[in-house]
Amino acid sequence: MNPAKRHAIFSRLRAANPHPTTELEYSTPFELLVAVVLSAQSTDKGVNLATRRLFPKANTPEAIHALGEAGLADAIKTIGLYKSKARHLIATCRMLIELHHSSVPAERAALEALPGVGRKTANVILNTAFGQPTMAVDTHIFRVANRTGLAPGKTVLEVEKKLLKTIPAEFRIDAHHWLILHGRYTCQARKPKCAECIIADLCEFKSKPGLV
Repeated sequence: MNPAKRHAIFSRLRAANPHPTTELEYSTPFELLVAVVLSAQSTDKGVNLATRRLFPKANTPEAIHALGEAGLADAIKTIGLYKSKARHLIATCRMLIELHHSSVPAERAALEALPGVGRKTANVILNTAFGQPTMAVDTHIFRVANRTGLAPGKTVLEVEKKLLKTIPAEFRIDAHHWLILHGRYTCQARKPKCAECIIADLCEFKSKPGLV
């Protein structure tokens, strides 16, 4: 895909949604960290339902750590893999309290050292909480990047690096959100909605459903 087409794609996505953000509900970097850890193999909607119950009771490392593993597991039991997520979050809260003065670090290495936090989660935190131009490649972004021709790659890391290298600088802060939302609601896995896609004429997907 040439640079002009790539610029046009992100220009249209920006025009349609000038201020994109995550669909996870949060008010602090710590709440975002908890929500993103809970979102693994779960929907944002399901996570929001759980955190609406959890955060009014406990929304700091100290308060969640005080719940204990069993108490936190009970509070988030509507979420998939809730027992392992509770274990990770309790350990993460302990590390934040002991090593980071109860604050979420804004450095990749420190984030990835937290239990339950991998590269993708770290990228979400760095981008959404701290405004860094990172690219958290989930299944949606991986699919969109490959299907459209924006950044074809066989691995998540390959796609991430290609996107960061080729997306024009003016779009990098918000590109992660635009691509996730596009994959979630338009460029869906089984039935992409090409007939109502605002970048269909720029996309390099060979067989577009609903289009001649």
